[in-house]
Amino acid sequence: MRIFDLFGWRGDRKVQAPAASSADTETVRKIAAALDRLDPDRARYIAAFAYILSRVARADLEISDEELREMERLVREQGGLPEEQAVMVVQMAKTQSILFGGVENFLVTREFDKIATREQKIALLHCLYGVSAADDSISSAEDTTIRTIADELHLDRADFIAVKSVYGHRLASRSRPGAPE
Repeated sequence: MRIFDLFGWRGDRKVQAPAASSADTETVRKIAAALDRLDPDRARYIAAFAYILSRVARADLEISDEELREMERLVREQGGLPEEQAVMVVQMAKTQSILFGGVENFLVTREFDKIATREQKIALLHCLYGVSAADDSISSAEDTTIRTIADELHLDRADFIAVKSVYGHRLASRSRPGAPE
């Protein structure tokens, strides 16, 4: 598959994306189109999942190599994708996040909220903290972004706190010398 096909362009004319619901964002459509062999609903889920992972990884304006590898692992495992396809999806999600993050962040998360179960949303929170902790420290920007995402997913504060408590030892404010425990 050519790089132009991945982003929906062929020569100077736009390639028709697969049929999508009106709730789909352009970002999710582009990534889902790259997963055209999967069930469309599953492709949309994986696309939104990968984008939200990159949203958190980029919260501190830098995606480390460790965070990138963790995102690829999670997309491969959660999506049941072969490694090369998971790498492609993560790269596309990362690019979309860099290019359209401010516009798409809420829209993609809102879409994930509509298509995911409560259990999948909580699993996503664990994955978000896993990505953030991949470089051994969760920045306050990453933690704040995860809290925002939990709110956008309509999860209870208790759900958020339960997940956060698993990763609390990795919060940057706790890992600084002299910071209160």
